[in-house]
Amino acid sequence: MTLEEPFHERELETGLVQHLEKFLLELGSGFAFVGRQYHLSVSDKDFYLDLLFYHLKLRCFIVIELKKGDFKPEYAGKMNFYCSAVDDLLRNEADQPTIGLILCQTKDRVLAEYTLRDIHRPIGISEYELTRALPENLKSSLPTVEEIEAELGGELGG
Repeated sequence: MTLEEPFHERELETGLVQHLEKFLLELGSGFAFVGRQYHLSVSDKDFYLDLLFYHLKLRCFIVIELKKGDFKPEYAGKMNFYCSAVDDLLRNEADQPTIGLILCQTKDRVLAEYTLRDIHRPIGISEYELTRALPENLKSSLPTVEEIEAELGGELGG
């Protein structure tokens, strides 16, 4: 897939979504695709999750947000909001808390570390170590950020 500048996040999403869906479903058994641009209504406002999966083994939802360009700290706040909304609106009593993944074109480890330091929800940022925030028993059920980036590296132009 090739995207030439300038392009919008929606074009990036559209271009990656088919490949990403297939990759995640093949990579780890247990991923079930719930939706793309999944609609949530909170306080009479509309929100759309880029990708929503449910992991059958972990028994939790996984929200994935695709971002063009550098990671920005506000992305984590938005992801925390999305995960909380999914937990309240979609999660059943037997489900585990929602996991969030923010996939950026580029990252900054220092910003990622400061942003996630006091967030108690498992949220991963691009290359930033997702498994750092996960309990040991969950680590083997999810692809590592490195595995996702290795698969996506060619599509993102680097």
